[in-house]
Amino acid sequence: MRKPKGLPPKPGTKVPKAPTHLDTVERALWRSLTSAHRFDDASSLVLLRTALEAHMRARRCREAIDDEGEAIRDRFGQIKPHPLLPAERDARSGFLHAMKILGLDLTGG
Repeated sequence: MRKPKGLPPKPGTKVPKAPTHLDTVERALWRSLTSAHRFDDASSLVLLRTALEAHMRARRCREAIDDEGEAIRDRFGQIKPHPLLPAERDARSGFLHAMKILGLDLTGG
């Protein structure tokens, strides 16, 4: 797989449309990334789609946690960490890992 490494798309190259199952936020990221970077093969586009799916899951988990609180009470009234915290963490990690593989490392490292 060839990494984009900040290369712009080749002149005249059609920017691939965002997958329709992505939410508005992730479709905007897709458009921004595919307009600014070169993705030379299908596998890099599949990885970008997977990264944005992970981003979407992490964002949705974060929104639910923000609405419901980081701690919830179980059926016995005991305070427990929100059950979506691990899903958010794993999805965020998957997003960052995929972006790093694509050469679009967002962590600054």
